[in-house]
Order: sequence, then structure tokens, then C-alpha cells
Amino acid sequence: MTAPQSSAEDTADREIVITRDISAPRELVWRAFTEPEHVVKWWGPRGFTDTTKRHDFRVGGYWEHTMHGPDGTNYPNKAKFIEIVPRERITFLLGAGSDLEDDERRGATFRATWTFETVEGGKTRLTGRMVFPSKEARDRVVRDFGAIEGGKQTLTKLAEFLPKFAAKPGEFVITRTFDAPRSLVWQVWTEAEHMKQWYGPKEVTTPVAKMDFRPGGMFHYCMQTPDGHKMWGKAVYREITPPERVVWINSFSDEAGGLTRHPGATLWPLEMLTVATFDEYDGKTLLTLTWTAHNATAEEQKVFDDNHPNMTMGWTGSFDRLAAYLASK
Repeated sequence: MTAPQSSAEDTADREIVITRDISAPRELVWRAFTEPEHVVKWWGPRGFTDTTKRHDFRVGGYWEHTMHGPDGTNYPNKAKFIEIVPRERITFLLGAGSDLEDDERRGATFRATWTFETVEGGKTRLTGRMVFPSKEARDRVVRDFGAIEGGKQTLTKLAEFLPKFAAKPGEFVITRTFDAPRSLVWQVWTEAEHMKQWYGPKEVTTPVAKMDFRPGGMFHYCMQTPDGHKMWGKAVYREITPPERVVWINSFSDEAGGLTRHPGATLWPLEMLTVATFDEYDGKTLLTLTWTAHNATAEEQKVFDDNHPNMTMGWTGSFDRLAAYLASK
């Protein structure tokens, strides 16, 4: 039998509440939160990894796992599921070690309830409410373990994981959270003078960048490697929804703005459909970029699929440069 939940009114001084609207349908967020093979990929603050010993997702079942901190410290956790309402709510009792029953006897447990709600735009509002046995216990985990910031970072990792989890066959997805407001990230992504400062892989410069930022308009640019080799590219914009989403067709080009093949890979897709979305949370911006080979042959699609690691390396270099540029603004 589930114990009655206390009202928010009489637990306010001993609880932590963290909420985030995530750009993913509720069914997908629920799966990422409840299926152990997915939970292990995002649970915990930045720099933490997680090892699952047991994840018996049912009322009365246990979730035993160890969080590994970036300094090598291990944090064993044991939780007992006490309420599950599919796609709506999960409540579990969590202890500070591997012996939950002993923790409970000593008053060293807390109750966590996570709710899943569909909100405007098909997003999912995920809210976690952690209720501690006393205000002192709550203050201690905030002070000694950074529980509030750690919770926010955990939800950010979930938000970054979900686009990759939702990716369809043939899609390349990469995400990055930037420590800058969405208005600034949007500005430096949509104005040519800013794009020249960061666009392109590490050690590549962009001496030419001309932008007509409107549906049907084009971003025409030249990237130059340290040895002086030049590569032209272009993006023809299809959809623009400030400051949330940009869709364009990307391709290699020439100085005149024509359509050309990859200079070093003749079977690289001629065109790629690109979607960039911008989500803001806690003053930071989650950028999700999706690439799809556009009108590709089977051979071109295979080359595209086989080169995901190279695409990850290239975009990571660009995102590193973007992060440094944003930090200078």
C-alpha cells in the first residue's frame, strides 16, 4: 500500500523541485527514464557515469546502481519503486548507500516523485520533487553535494540524449549545450559576421561568408585549411522560426555559388537536409543539429552512414570554436 503523499505546503522547507520542458514527446521521455539501457547513458551530473546492478521497474522493485564521479569516487545508490503510473508519475524511496532498509530505519532516505506532462508544442514537462525527512537533511545535500545544480545537469544530459535516442535510421544527430542565452546563440548562428569567427572545424578559417537569411536565401562561404586549401559550401534556407529552428539544404559549392561534389569523396551525398533547433533552459542553450542525406543513392547513403564518426569530430570542432566565441561576447 502506498503511503499518502504530503502536500507541497507542508514539505516546502524540506524539498527540492526541479522542472524542465524537454523537446520530445512524453512517451519517448518515459522510455528514456524507465528503460535501464537508456537511463545509464544520461543519469547523473556532468562528468559522472553510472553502472546498474539491478533495475526492477515495478512497484516494490529495486533500482541499484553506482554513480562514478569524475574524481573516481563511487556513490552507491539503492531505490525502491513505490508508485508507478505509466507515462505520468514515478515515486521511489532513495537511500544514501546500498542498504536501503538500514537507511530508512536511520531516517536517511528521501522520497523522489517524477511527473511527466505534455505541454505546448508537444514538449514534455518533467518535474522532480525530492522530499527529505528534515530541512537540515535537505540543506545538507544542497550544501555538500550540490544537489540542485546536479539535478539540473542531469536533466540537461537527458535533453541532450533524447534527440539521439529518437534519431531515425540514416540520420546523424549531434547536440551541445552552450553556456549562453538562446538569443545570443541564435544571433551568432544567423549573422554572417559572427559565423566567420567560428564556423568550420578546428584550425579552419572562414575568410568569406555571405548570408541572405530568409527562406529561399543562401549562406555562401569559403573555408580555408592551414595549408591554404579552400573549400566552398552553401546553405539554402527552407524554414526559419526565430529563435527556435532553422532548416536548410547544405552542399559543397564553388566560388560562383554552384552545386558541386565533395572535393575528396565522389560518393558523398550531393545535398544534405539540415535541421538546427535551439532550446533554452536555466540561461543556457541546447543546440540540436540533425543531418540527413537528401535524395541520396544507396551508395551515397552508406558513405554518409559510415562517416558519422568524422561528422562528429568535425561538428565537435565547430562547436568548440562556437563555445569559445560565445564566451568572448
